[in-house]
Amino acid sequence: MSVLQREAPAAAGRWRPRPSVRKSILLVHVAASVALLGEVWGLVVLNLTATLTGDLGLAGAAYRLMGTLVFAGGIPLSLTALASGVALGLGSHWGLARHTWVFAKLLLLLGVILCGMLLFTPEAMAGAMRASTRGGARPEGRQWGQVAVVSTQLAMLLTATGLSVFRPRGRLRWTRRRS
Repeated sequence: MSVLQREAPAAAGRWRPRPSVRKSILLVHVAASVALLGEVWGLVVLNLTATLTGDLGLAGAAYRLMGTLVFAGGIPLSLTALASGVALGLGSHWGLARHTWVFAKLLLLLGVILCGMLLFTPEAMAGAMRASTRGGARPEGRQWGQVAVVSTQLAMLLTATGLSVFRPRGRLRWTRRRS
């Protein structure tokens, strides 16, 4: 028996995973999403610690730890949440671009990934902290910018979580015409 099962003739040509496979993908998606939320919360705490402390050594260590967290947790977790979310969207009646809450979650996760790729620079901040211990200026404006980036990521992930729980009604305009 195949992992995929065919639906009624109305959904001909469209595949849906068997319930056990769908639940396994859902488990992976929820676990990765919750872990990503926790990882980003940890980045917020570490960023605030690095920004507010007067101890330059502690601030530098916090930024170095953030780099490790991003590469060991943030990147694999966000890509796992994205891949499993796309698989769930394609294999369920919710679709990827049919219901507003699903599409909004997709955009929010892509926003989290892009913020992390383009704006969050813990390695550069660790280097700036090393330079400031040798007499350079402390990069305070950049530090608050990093706090803003990870706080925005946290807000996006919390919004996506709320959308998952409440699933507000509404379909995207281009899908209403075809239904």
